[in-house]
Amino acid sequence: MTSAVPINQQLVLVTGGGRGLGEHVVSALLREGARVVVNFLNSAERAQALADTAAGRAMAVRADVSDARAVRSMVEQAQEHFGMAITTVVNNALPAFSFNGDLRPHADTLTWDHLHQQFQGIVQGALNTTQATLPGMEAMGFGRIINIGTNLFQNPVVPYHDYTAAKAALLSLTRTLSHDLGPKGITVNMVSGGLLRTTDASSATPEDVFNLIAASTPLRRVTTPEEFADAVLFFASPWSRSVTGQNLVVDGGLVKN
Repeated sequence: MTSAVPINQQLVLVTGGGRGLGEHVVSALLREGARVVVNFLNSAERAQALADTAAGRAMAVRADVSDARAVRSMVEQAQEHFGMAITTVVNNALPAFSFNGDLRPHADTLTWDHLHQQFQGIVQGALNTTQATLPGMEAMGFGRIINIGTNLFQNPVVPYHDYTAAKAALLSLTRTLSHDLGPKGITVNMVSGGLLRTTDASSATPEDVFNLIAASTPLRRVTTPEEFADAVLFFASPWSRSVTGQNLVVDGGLVKN
């Protein structure tokens, strides 16, 4: 069993890596020398352009993470291309969603379809990537699963019922998987952010909301995607080799975990 592998010796899968927060996570990993699989669903040009910034160390692959067969095919394709197993997964893919409090479903309009869409993309997606990469991690005796969460289930300043419920379920899965996979040398953790300035998902957020959140944090500013991505690197690095089942909140101190 290998307790730690440097980032520059890892093959990392980042779901939803072609745009938004995922794009910044991919860039941070490439900066540290990792080989990266840039998963995308609709952002083909952006994903390919990002992969092209690190020729030979990145490839863009289309797959719907809620489709187990497509995920397995993506993993097989990537592992054959790089000649090594994917040992680190960043579950970042987000079903179509906009952080717009005015347009969110309220308690009287929320439907199971809203919830199912988010659970399918967030929870089922993470399950699919975990199961598809597990054989390679087990063979290596090393693995890192990093789930992207939210501080909204601790501080629902805007009650996005569907999105928040799915992310809360992902946190539970993070904790239970950490027990199951720990003996295999695989850690499972979550990094949770608040509103980030600015991603595609937060582009519809009014400036007043950004200002309110900034004023509420000890750092008096809204966390950037670059700052959040650097925190993700911690869980991929050897420095986190004894950390599993945890949820690190990266929001400038707004939520005390």
